[in-house]
Amino acid sequence: MKITSIKFYQVDLPLHEGTYSWSEGKSVDVFDSTVVEVETDAGITGYGEVCPLGPVYLPAYARGVRAGIEELAPALIGEDPRHLLVINDKMDRELKGHPYVKSAIDIGCWDILGKAAGLPVCELMGGRYAEDVTLYRAISQRPAEEMATNVAEYREQGYRRFQLKVGGNPDEDIARIRAVSEILEPGDKLVADANTGWLMHEAMRVVNAVKDVDVYIEQPCTSYKECLSIRRNTRLPFVLDEVIDSTAAILQGAADGAMDIVNIKISKFGGLTRAKQARDLCVSLGIAMTLEDSWGGDIVTAAIAHLAQGAPSELQFTSTDFNSYVTTSLADGAPQRVNGRMSASTEPGLGIHPKLDVLGDPVWCSEGAT
Repeated sequence: MKITSIKFYQVDLPLHEGTYSWSEGKSVDVFDSTVVEVETDAGITGYGEVCPLGPVYLPAYARGVRAGIEELAPALIGEDPRHLLVINDKMDRELKGHPYVKSAIDIGCWDILGKAAGLPVCELMGGRYAEDVTLYRAISQRPAEEMATNVAEYREQGYRRFQLKVGGNPDEDIARIRAVSEILEPGDKLVADANTGWLMHEAMRVVNAVKDVDVYIEQPCTSYKECLSIRRNTRLPFVLDEVIDSTAAILQGAADGAMDIVNIKISKFGGLTRAKQARDLCVSLGIAMTLEDSWGGDIVTAAIAHLAQGAPSELQFTSTDFNSYVTTSLADGAPQRVNGRMSASTEPGLGIHPKLDVLGDPVWCSEGAT
């Protein structure tokens, strides 16, 4: 089997809530998603998706995805998409860094492998540990009482894990954490995610002020060393996210006792192949995980579900259903939330069927501009 062409589509994903806000006043109201189509000479086509959280979250941006794929795609024509390690090695040799550019291509190749084998991606990645996975709801940064109201509303929809977007004014963040903690019920979990937004002295103020609250602290500062310093000065459970971008970073964090949980984002690792390596390393080390991506629609959500169901339940801290945040559906067959949980498809590959009328015409293909 050989790759014969690679195409990509651009799709806007507006939010049900209108705007998504996080640390340092950052916000997005429409996400710019790229869907990749990988065609083969065997008549099997695979699909992937990547959707950066705007250009100000990670070193990634939507137009960069598409420019990078234009660089990579011609070199992949003629390669066997089922040889995932070979494909990833070639992408790394053709384009240094920029893992987010490679993510949708890698996901599309996994989709092809599953369809060729007649198996769901999660079974090819090691199997399912449970029937479904637990989801969290990200709570966009708002005034404290409004965030508490949002948590109550989402709890009625079945969510039991909530990720508060903090990383702003420390006094306001303390109020946000306390306001939400007061309305939680037994079994709920609360994460205060600063998304690198605090300076060290601000992070110390917050963790000291909420030390009596049952809350997880996530990525308080920009650098690993800054986060490690805060970690060593609090007894609250600790999550690392933005600085976890490789297996080397996980090993360093484990050696330093820097975290209790890591966030593995598919596109930050360059696709499912490397995200699976990170997941399996965490399983070996006994580190709990949030398995997700930066953002996306139905295809990203499907990839997340397949990756997450291959983690033992006790180490699968949570995942997310990004397709429930946005108003545009890209594909049929994607996982749908049921009481705060979701399941990967049992169909071959990712189990999704893109809506070609929604995707429209491809923006570019390896055979030339369209």
